[in-house]
Amino acid sequence: MESIGTWYWYLGFAVFVLLAIVVDLVVLESKGASKVSFRQALAWSMIWISLALVFNALLWFYLDGKLGREVANRSATEFFTGYLLEKSLAVDNLFVFLMLFTFFGVQPMLQRRVLIIGVVGAIVLRAVMILIGAWLIAQFHWVLYLFGLILLVTGVKMLMFAEVEPDMNRNPILLWMRKHMRITDEYQGERFSIVKEGNRWFTPLFVVVAMVAITDVIFAVDSIPAIFAITLDPFIVLTSNVFAVLGLRAMYFMLADLADRFHLLKYGIAFILIFIGIKMLLLDIYKIPVGFALSVVGIVLAISMLASIWITRKPRARSAGTRS
Repeated sequence: MESIGTWYWYLGFAVFVLLAIVVDLVVLESKGASKVSFRQALAWSMIWISLALVFNALLWFYLDGKLGREVANRSATEFFTGYLLEKSLAVDNLFVFLMLFTFFGVQPMLQRRVLIIGVVGAIVLRAVMILIGAWLIAQFHWVLYLFGLILLVTGVKMLMFAEVEPDMNRNPILLWMRKHMRITDEYQGERFSIVKEGNRWFTPLFVVVAMVAITDVIFAVDSIPAIFAITLDPFIVLTSNVFAVLGLRAMYFMLADLADRFHLLKYGIAFILIFIGIKMLLLDIYKIPVGFALSVVGIVLAISMLASIWITRKPRARSAGTRS
């Protein structure tokens, strides 16, 4: 499969990711298990987004000088579209994290350690699945149709069950863990396990980490096919995915208190998955331009977020008018 990336590009990007994770650990973990403020989370979210945009600009300038303006424009558009798409899917992932933290009563100061493990796990999972996906597509073209069908079905299911609140007490993974593992009733600080009376007991924090890891796997199954609908270049697929995941932890703390304000975002994400699935299924019949796909993703996200804000503010305005 053709790619604009060379071995030293992949190596350089891997070094950048490792440094980014170390910086994230050193800076955001410097205060131990303290709570991340909204202002701090917003600042770091802007830094991660800016780094992605700078990378895209550097990619464009390099390709423009070496391979020409057409290749540069196409690759930069594919990266930005993939980044925006993966970022929107990552936001949906954050809402699931919020649901898990709420159900298990994880205090904000303990959420940080769980999130960094989730981010690292998501990066590793995506890297592995991208390599596997690229190999499968190179060997079997029909895999693209399978990916498209997965996205289409996932989007339809999201629309059908958007208002259904999942019952965590009936989650099969959680039921299995409770049946086969010794789990303490209370948290033990940041510890994942303790030894009590000669037996190994796992803390609720370990259970949360396990559930977050499983969530990473589930969302990777959706996000990887989605990005391959935008571009088949493994380097752009990898970099756009990783950049979208890198700022996940900071964005969580920024959006944690605003989740209720964006309750319609799940409908927008469902529509995007359906659109991308159809795009992939029509690949050999009509190739929808990447620029058009970028417009659809951006417009749908903007409409769903603005509609969420407008609908949540409207009842407040009415109640304020009633009180007056």
